[in-house]
Amino acid sequence: MNNDDKRKLLDVLHRTAGMTANQRLIIMLYAMHPTDRAGAVIDTGANLAQLVGMSPTVFSRTRRQVVEAGWLEESERLAHISYYRLSAKSTGEDVVVPLRRAT
Repeated sequence: MNNDDKRKLLDVLHRTAGMTANQRLIIMLYAMHPTDRAGAVIDTGANLAQLVGMSPTVFSRTRRQVVEAGWLEESERLAHISYYRLSAKSTGEDVVVPLRRAT
């Protein structure tokens, strides 16, 4: 991990200052976990819950709260499994390219 990666993680940690410990833990887990090209963490909620020592039920409920608050977003869904990635609110990056009129 280089200094730029560390700075980005510290920025995410700073942005989540008003959240509960479990919510921050989930966001930081998604921030540190390897992602695919679209930025999605390709691991099941059950595996992620086990990694941080939470029950799958608590992990799922807390992740839903974080999604509803706009910190994570669903990236893709395969069968009944949803995969999530950090939203622009978490990273502080403007990932939307503004449209401009064609001339």
